[in-house]
Amino acid sequence: MVVVTLLQNYPNPSNPETWIPYQLAQKADKMEEIRTYVFKIILEPDEDRWVAYCPILKDKGGATWGYTEREALKNIREVIQMTVESMIEYGERIPEKPEEEVKVFFEPSVAVTV
Repeated sequence: MVVVTLLQNYPNPSNPETWIPYQLAQKADKMEEIRTYVFKIILEPDEDRWVAYCPILKDKGGATWGYTEREALKNIREVIQMTVESMIEYGERIPEKPEEEVKVFFEPSVAVTV
């Protein structure tokens, strides 16, 4: 169904034609595609702390650390989330390959690490 809005007409007595402006319905924004990305991360002990990084996002700042393995894992989740949000904001493509580094699901999903 197409919705057309007719606006005020402007008859002109000296012209046999009448101008009736109209406005077509606005196209709805393209429905956002929801994707789920699962990124490979590396957790490594380093003296008195743990280092965590995402190899495919490391050049974008995808690295952090924590005093424990769990803290480093929590931190890298937050860093990856912020990195991806920043990439979207600046119009950068989110990497989808190589498959060893990132898995993409084309529906909403939830990943749980235990």
